[in-house]
Amino acid sequence: MDKIQLRRSLLKQRQSMSVAQWKQKSDRICTNLLSSPQFTQAKTVLAYFSFRQEPDLSPLLENTPTKIWGMPRCVGDSLLWHQWTPNEAVEIGCYGIPEPYAKAPIISYEQVDLILIPCVACNQQGYRLGYGGGYYDRLLAAPEWANKFAIGIVFDFAYLPELPIDPWDKPLHAVCTETKLVVGC
Repeated sequence: MDKIQLRRSLLKQRQSMSVAQWKQKSDRICTNLLSSPQFTQAKTVLAYFSFRQEPDLSPLLENTPTKIWGMPRCVGDSLLWHQWTPNEAVEIGCYGIPEPYAKAPIISYEQVDLILIPCVACNQQGYRLGYGGGYYDRLLAAPEWANKFAIGIVFDFAYLPELPIDPWDKPLHAVCTETKLVVGC
């Protein structure tokens, strides 16, 4: 299956989950992240607002008040990271995804300890399948971001043995699902 077909199939499967299943699986992902040394040691964490039934990290955001959270805004063909605190207002960006307001403080790459990356799928080698816009591919390819610890967030059904890989794809350092956190993919 090529990336487009695989993406469609997995998104359809993800959106067919009941709200109860989605919430339960998301909560388990948050529990796995909470117990990981990568998360517990991080001071500044980049995350995302759940969109189209991506794993919901809001319990993690709401229950770790000592963390500095960065959330993305799409600016041109890049992601710009802004500091965000739970219950702070957001706006809807160009893709219909919630984003922090442009006036929120910007987080620079030097501050970042950990990146939690939404994925349509991940494989056992740490490669990810995204939505096809290349935003995270460009981020991970930039030299200043290359060594930041990045965890792909997916549900178990989207953690696959293999994925189609392009030359520009970069592997993540870990993958977290509702049943496991695999480090050193």
